[in-house]
Amino acid sequence: MLMDIGVLLLAYFLGSISFGLLLARLYGGQDPRHSGSGNIGATNVARLLGKKVGVFTLLGDCGKGIIAVVLAQCWGSSLLISAGAALSAVLGHVFPIYYGFRGGKGVATALGVLLPTLPMPALGGCLVWLVTTLLWRYVSAGSILAAVIVPVLAACLAYPLPLVGAAGAIACLILYKHRSNVQRLLQGSEPKL
Repeated sequence: MLMDIGVLLLAYFLGSISFGLLLARLYGGQDPRHSGSGNIGATNVARLLGKKVGVFTLLGDCGKGIIAVVLAQCWGSSLLISAGAALSAVLGHVFPIYYGFRGGKGVATALGVLLPTLPMPALGGCLVWLVTTLLWRYVSAGSILAAVIVPVLAACLAYPLPLVGAAGAIACLILYKHRSNVQRLLQGSEPKL
């Protein structure tokens, strides 16, 4: 029981690491929280510091999600702990303890936690993101649609309920964090890729 709580806390603390902020400091750039969209994620970092730093941010945020879930799976306590670790890592990214609970939108970290837990739905979400982003050039629209499709696909493919529930909760977090993007999309003022 205590080890299970420890695994969930470790996932949260891993998720709280902001690669956008760390890489902005490493590359001597501006703090993404105070520039562009104010988000610490890969899209804003790429706009501010270039595509290379944006890709590194994406890989770091995705990687921490993978590590959090794989550690929980290695612990092997239960499927519920793996699902909880996935949600905890995304919660850490969205509400990081290290940065005053002001974090990113959770998309890259969600991809990281979903690849080892829901691989086929995660790939389906990636495909939806890619097609949406290429057609309409809105990263936010692709992210929102991908987040919504993953739990639907997971349920349709009869994945275990704890994993479907975690994917649904992650989708809700991503939708919540994209509420200003939805408003800008409706107004026609959302920046394109």
